[in-house]
Amino acid sequence: MATRIEFHQHGGPEVLSAVEFTPADPAAHEIQVENRAIGINYIDTYIRSGLYPPPALPAGLGTEAAGVVSKVGRDVKHLKAGDRVVYAQAALGAYSTVHNVPADKAALLPNAISFEQAAASFLKGLTVFYLLRKTYEIQPEEPFLFHAAAGGVGLIACQWAKALGAHLIGTVGSAEKAQRAIQAGAWKTINYREENIAERVREITGGKKLRVVYDSVGKDTWEASLDCLQRRGLMVSFGNSSGAVTGVNLGILNQKGSLYVTRPSLQGYITTREELDEASAELFSLIASGVIKVEVPESQRFALADARRAHETLESRATQGSSLLIP
Repeated sequence: MATRIEFHQHGGPEVLSAVEFTPADPAAHEIQVENRAIGINYIDTYIRSGLYPPPALPAGLGTEAAGVVSKVGRDVKHLKAGDRVVYAQAALGAYSTVHNVPADKAALLPNAISFEQAAASFLKGLTVFYLLRKTYEIQPEEPFLFHAAAGGVGLIACQWAKALGAHLIGTVGSAEKAQRAIQAGAWKTINYREENIAERVREITGGKKLRVVYDSVGKDTWEASLDCLQRRGLMVSFGNSSGAVTGVNLGILNQKGSLYVTRPSLQGYITTREELDEASAELFSLIASGVIKVEVPESQRFALADARRAHETLESRATQGSSLLIP
């Protein structure tokens, strides 16, 4: 028997429960992974709450974990039982001791990277890869704004930006989080609880403002983000932690300088095994060399059965960096 987290109705963390099940054998193009560490991501709360509803209920949760291949489907040639792997684009159900995953969505994990490091960084690292390298290619010395710089994605973005020689301006909600972002490689920080974001950006840039803003917050920062952009600048909206942006009058983009807006996702940028290989190779190289450090505080490591408490902690905005479930 194996254990997984399920929910039978949408709602708060209280809808999550642990159940036992018998895993099915992997299909022809799948592998079965015994998870050793499971990534917790903010998108998991959107799925649980119903903002991004699953195809049917009851449903599992989570798409990211690292572990050991226990079985392979008959058509899988590039992976074998015993391989260490990490995945971030599986079907829902990674909050589990065992999960079946499309083989082309799993990356072979180098021995230099632990299961905990991998599960804490893979989805977030692939996200930073497509944002900084594909959606808009950040250049050395270029200033740009990245919201929630002390979050799991944000701390990796701070480190990656520093490696690129770029100037990440990060928004944070406290002095402690500002210090964490600076330590990770942020060039400047803006405390959104105490400072006007757009005004500070104008001060930092000498009135020039920015060519690109990365916004995972959504409703609360939408207009402030637009106000940070130069004429014909790009607003990259990739999350909704404060709620979705709705009821937008497209004329505002004209009024604020003929701006561009994109709403990208990982699935729009990493869709093939070749694209996954490219992104994971760059991410693993940065982690293995120590350029990107992945640390998970003990207070943000939860037993699989404590998924409810993990979600409560995540939604309280008390976390910094990544959180994990440990089977």
